[in-house]
Amino acid sequence: MYGCQQVLLKPDKELSAILEFLCRQAHSLTNMGIYYARQLYLKTKRYVGKYDLEKHYKNNLHYKVFHSQAAQQILRSVYESFVSYKKLVKAYKEGRLEDKPRLPKYRKKAGLALVSYPGQALKLKDGKIRVPLGKQIKCWFGLDSYELAMPSNINFSYIKELRILPRNKCFYAEFVCAIRLS
Repeated sequence: MYGCQQVLLKPDKELSAILEFLCRQAHSLTNMGIYYARQLYLKTKRYVGKYDLEKHYKNNLHYKVFHSQAAQQILRSVYESFVSYKKLVKAYKEGRLEDKPRLPKYRKKAGLALVSYPGQALKLKDGKIRVPLGKQIKCWFGLDSYELAMPSNINFSYIKELRILPRNKCFYAEFVCAIRLS
């Protein structure tokens, strides 16, 4: 079983700029993935494969901004939305759904999107979680990671995923943890 704890971040100006930049890049990468998957479907009636988006965008600057696992997670969420669409189309054809489903749509202009890091990418040092960044950010800004305070009520070894969630002009850290049942 898994649980999720959401923590409102109170970042300084530097961390706030990093988080906003990452969430903007996630927004762009998501829209690029949706564009590719939509075009593939509209032109060939073929659905995007699980790893197609990663292969296609591996050398893209929006992809390289992220730690590879975070970029993969962003593109996999696009893949998952097309898998859901495919299932809805099947249900519609079988008569189990009244309204015809629509292809996944693009995100709104100039927005921010969720960034997700698997637990294995994170490191704990001096009570802070080190979150890795991509090679492109290191090249541009000389940064290879940023740090977040570790919540005192969570055991670091139970963290399976860390999500940076932009909402209402604030940033939240969502810690997805394995729950041990006694």
